[in-house]
Amino acid sequence: MRLFDTHCHFETTDPASVAAILARARAAGVEKLMAVGGSDALNGAAQVAQREGERGTGSGDGADGPRLPAVLAALGFDREQIDCADPAPDSISRLFDDSVSSPAAIGEIGLDYHYSPETRAAQMRLFAAQLETARARDLPVVIHTREAASDTVGLLKEIPSRGIIHCFTGTPDEARAYLDLGFYVSISGIVTFKAADNVRLSARFVPDDRILIETDAPFLAPVPLRGQVNEPAFLRHTCAFLAALRGQTDEAFAALTFANAEAALRRPNA
Repeated sequence: MRLFDTHCHFETTDPASVAAILARARAAGVEKLMAVGGSDALNGAAQVAQREGERGTGSGDGADGPRLPAVLAALGFDREQIDCADPAPDSISRLFDDSVSSPAAIGEIGLDYHYSPETRAAQMRLFAAQLETARARDLPVVIHTREAASDTVGLLKEIPSRGIIHCFTGTPDEARAYLDLGFYVSISGIVTFKAADNVRLSARFVPDDRILIETDAPFLAPVPLRGQVNEPAFLRHTCAFLAALRGQTDEAFAALTFANAEAALRRPNA
């Protein structure tokens, strides 16, 4: 079974700790993952994970170290960075100029009105600036949206973009709006939670060629590991749950989500 975790965060920049997380992921079938930023600290950690992934993709025979997943990096400023990030596109672009390897996406970015609806205008300015940067650089975006679907869809219509709606928890109608804009919809371990009937409904609705899976590690560990610190190795539980929900085998669902992730992050002419 080949798994692709399209969204995980690393909260450490210690190479040995990062490599250990990656080794456990590889042992659980995760062949690729995207380390996602969102703040200066998370952006830096994502780059460390990317470098460790590059160092650890040997043959796996012990001669050149353990075989680790291939790691892609997404860099950006999330909605909580409105006070510490200049939303000017040129300022945001410095993240990519400093990167050791080319990032695969800009993210995570987006809107969240659950805790801070009063910062709506500032969130939208920062989100819009990064959508413009992504368009200029022809990169996909990784979007967080919570209780902000109308504004998120509105901005995506204003600034045409491509990429991933991560950790989707909305309704099928909201999913349809993002699908109509060409986005992929990623489902996290929340789908396994007892009270997440709405997520399960949407997870059945998203078509085979647009669904992705993620951990959102270190958050949202799936059942039966809920309450633990999440990590990419736990993705297999979410995969198995969604496969059963959609009437597919684990292997088939893993394969289609792997292919979808590669398509979502592929450059248009690659």
